[in-house]
Formats: sequence, structure tokens, C-alpha cells
Amino acid sequence: MSTAIYSHPDCRRHDMGEWHPESPARLQAIEDQLILARLDGLLERREAPLAEIPAIGRNHTPEAIALVRDNTPTAQGDIYPLDGDTSLCSYSYQAALRAAGAALAATDAVIAGSIANAFCAIRPPGHHAMPTEPMGFCLFNNVAIAARHALDSHGLERVAIIDFDVHHGNGTAASFRDDPRVLMASFFQHPFYPYTEPEPRTATMINIPVPARSGGDVVRQLITEHWLPALHEFKPEMIFISAGFDAHREDDVGGMGLVEADYAWITRQMMTVARLYARGRIVSCLEGGYNLSALGRSVVAHVKVLADLE
Repeated sequence: MSTAIYSHPDCRRHDMGEWHPESPARLQAIEDQLILARLDGLLERREAPLAEIPAIGRNHTPEAIALVRDNTPTAQGDIYPLDGDTSLCSYSYQAALRAAGAALAATDAVIAGSIANAFCAIRPPGHHAMPTEPMGFCLFNNVAIAARHALDSHGLERVAIIDFDVHHGNGTAASFRDDPRVLMASFFQHPFYPYTEPEPRTATMINIPVPARSGGDVVRQLITEHWLPALHEFKPEMIFISAGFDAHREDDVGGMGLVEADYAWITRQMMTVARLYARGRIVSCLEGGYNLSALGRSVVAHVKVLADLE
């Protein structure tokens, strides 16, 4: 079985303005680095379908869906601001449906066994999107939608969501805070956007704040001491990854100090857990990462491990 990359040209059409760091150039940077690393021909390419609204509705209220759908401009070039850093252009709703659709299709394929795992090169990202509203560059919570699909449509009993973005995945935490079927484990720079206080630590909510300038040594220790024991106890039947690469030391949006080797190490740990308990099943979805070179190189490191090419 192979590793698949899910994406769609619509994901590049979502454009919040030339000034915005969450830009279409992010996906081109990833593509360029995959080609440079000679991975392009070793990965299966799959086109993201449009997500169906009932699937999105498992995680988002009708009002949250309507807020994106009904405010997407009809005229090309127009921008509708949802908040200070999240806007809609004429392609945004379509792009959001493709992003969620990629995560859903990847989940179906991995559970069916037609691929080993998947990386979804998608935008807009998702982990800040609350069940009730978009925020933080995010329209719909792609990973949360896919996790609910695995649980509710495929009958899985336990899934894990791993989030290594520099920002706290507050939307994901809000989605699953009271759901014992989902273990969420993350680290994030604190204090930092979205300026939410960490949830109380439980057996299934292991979201760990770290100070600015924390590097790979800090992250590897907390994963070894906190994430891995919880994951081994929980025994997830599938792992979803909110793969944000803005904790890289070259990314000025954040202030942490990770490098490509750290992302590869984290991915190896998750591969080991997935092989033990989840038949190797992993779906990874792009979140942040705004230094284009660092983003592309980090995705290559992540995907190499997923594809057993390292």
C-alpha cells in the first residue's frame, strides 16, 4: 500500500489578500519541495472531492456553515472579512468544501485499506474553526470533521488527534472536550494566539503549553513523557494529525525552534503507535506553516516518514 497526497486546485483559489500569510503560495512551496526531493513519483496523487454538508454538519452547526456559504462573495476579487484575520473570497466556500472533502476521502481510503496513510495538502486550514464559527484563518475544522466521520460513519470506537502546530487547536479541543472516544494531544506556544487557556489535563485531553523559543529537545521530552503513555493507554484505532509547521525556527509567525528532524521524529512516534493499535492508519492534514521554504522542507520530512522513504 502507498501513501497518498490529497489536494485540489480549488484549495489554491482561496485568497485572503496579498498581505495574508495563509496564501496560495503555501501549496506551491510544498509541491516544489516534493519535486525537489524526488518524491513526486513515489506518492499516489488523489483529487479531493467536495465534502457533503451532512458530513460537515457532524462537527459544525448549521449557522456556522451558513456563515461561510452565505457570505462568500459572488464577484471575483471581492473580499468579505469574517474577523480581523479571516476573510472570504469568491472561491473560499468551494475551497473549504475541498479541504474537508480531502480529509473525508482520505479517511475512507485509509479505513478501506486502499492506501496505507495520507497527507492532505489543503487550505484553508481547520484547527481553530469552532463548532459554531470560523476563526484564525480556518473555516471548517477538517481534522475534526474527518475524526467524526471515522467514528460515526465507520464505527471506530477510539481515534486520536495529534496537533503539532505552534498555535493551540482550540476549535478541535472545543469539538471533543467531552467526547471520551477522542484523545487529543498537542503542544503549543503560550501565551500566544488564540490566547485561550489550556484545557484541564485529562486522560484524553493532553494539550501542553510551552514557552516561546522552545526547541526540539523540549518537544521530544513532553511527547515521550506525556503523549506516548496516554496513547499507549488509549490504544487509538486511527490517528489524525493536524500538521502545522509554524513551530519551525525559521517561521516568524511563531516563536518556537523546531527543525525538519523534529517533525520527522514526531511522525515516527505516531507511525509506531499507529502500527501497534491502528493497523497503521493515519490521515494528516496541513494546518499552519508560513515560511515557504521551511514549510516545504518540513512537509517533505513528514511525508518521507509516512511513506517509509526515510
